[in-house]
Amino acid sequence: MTCSVVTLTTHGIGATSRQLAPGEDATWVSVEQFEQVLDAAVGREDVRLTFDDGNASDLEIALPRLLERGLTAEFFVLAGLLGEPGRLDAHGVKELVRAGMSVGSHGWAHRDWRRLDAKQVNDELVEAPRVLAELTGQRVSTVAIPFGSYDRIVLARLRRVAMTRVYTSDGGRSRPDIWLQPRNSLRFDVDSQWTKTVLDERPPLPLRLRRLTARLVKRVRG
Repeated sequence: MTCSVVTLTTHGIGATSRQLAPGEDATWVSVEQFEQVLDAAVGREDVRLTFDDGNASDLEIALPRLLERGLTAEFFVLAGLLGEPGRLDAHGVKELVRAGMSVGSHGWAHRDWRRLDAKQVNDELVEAPRVLAELTGQRVSTVAIPFGSYDRIVLARLRRVAMTRVYTSDGGRSRPDIWLQPRNSLRFDVDSQWTKTVLDERPPLPLRLRRLTARLVKRVRG
């Protein structure tokens, strides 16, 4: 087992047929940018690939390119938005699983998990994994936290519903077996230098300290 892994997150690829939320275009990449990142990941046991939001591009653009390169990924789907324009539908989720990909939960409706009422907590943390489990025929016990927004209350809720792995957007590398996994999001300006830096270069000490401090603050606030 590798001593550390780097997890990359893709949101949307190429053109979209739906209206993007404010700021969402910052995490949308071109097909060429996406392929450049995939090519750098080929043969790397220390690289994990994930996808958030359940966009149609997961199936239409990402899946064939992953298969061409012999890569696998985990797709974190918004269960309450399945079938909406520009999103995966139930058939698309099943296609991903049939192709050897994993499916996890991104919640129900892309809400901030620090600001939920009682019903929303149930929808986001209980109902969403249940719906996805029915589609995939497998227990769904991994989640990606929307907006990377969490605190000690969110983490306690995720432990209570027996999530086995939780992904954030905190950035950096991590041990491959820890419960709370940071990820590195692809953005509109991703290029080969960004990919090389994230995959191969050790971040400077000040950046590592800032990331560590931010994670500690998130874990205890709330």
